[in-house]
Amino acid sequence: MGAPDSPATRKLAPGKLVIASHNAGKVREIRDLLGPLGIEPVSAGELGLPEPEETETSFIGNARLKALAAAIASGLPALADDSGLAVDALDGAPGIYSARWAGPNKDFAAAMAEVTRQLDARQVAPADRTAHFVCALCLAWPDGHVEAFEGRVDGELVWPMRGSKGFGYDPVFLPVGHALTFGEMEPEQKHGMSHRARAFKQLVDACL
Repeated sequence: MGAPDSPATRKLAPGKLVIASHNAGKVREIRDLLGPLGIEPVSAGELGLPEPEETETSFIGNARLKALAAAIASGLPALADDSGLAVDALDGAPGIYSARWAGPNKDFAAAMAEVTRQLDARQVAPADRTAHFVCALCLAWPDGHVEAFEGRVDGELVWPMRGSKGFGYDPVFLPVGHALTFGEMEPEQKHGMSHRARAFKQLVDACL
């Protein structure tokens, strides 16, 4: 769905674009999506930009915060992603705290085990372990202008983990209508239908 600033009123010119993330998996996926579009992605990590504290209460809010911080610090347009897993039986958790559940060492295996432990504790049947991934993308310019978009993909959770090709919670997420988890899919297949791809398509349609 479109986000607060849509329909977009500003186009992104070809050239450098800061990917406002220090998450190697996210940067890799966004680079892959940007590849054919004449954009030169450079990560916040490559530029030595600090990671701002994510103090907002929504995916869009945190993506906006990160994009603006990177754009202002670099003097370049910046794209930020805030995404996470929302589990219905856990009242939407971990949600915007998905990365924090993995702890300072980014141990997503432990985070996925904790999700499963909490579902087990609530005696949630396997058939009722529905969840969805959300991705908010915000494109910001150094003058403070922001365009924002949000994508979602629904599915269910499996345990034990399956696959090692994705990142984050991908190995436990089985999208609706598919037999492979995101962790088992080849990147090209995931890019065709993921929450990030859906948000990215909206961004491309509006801003490129």
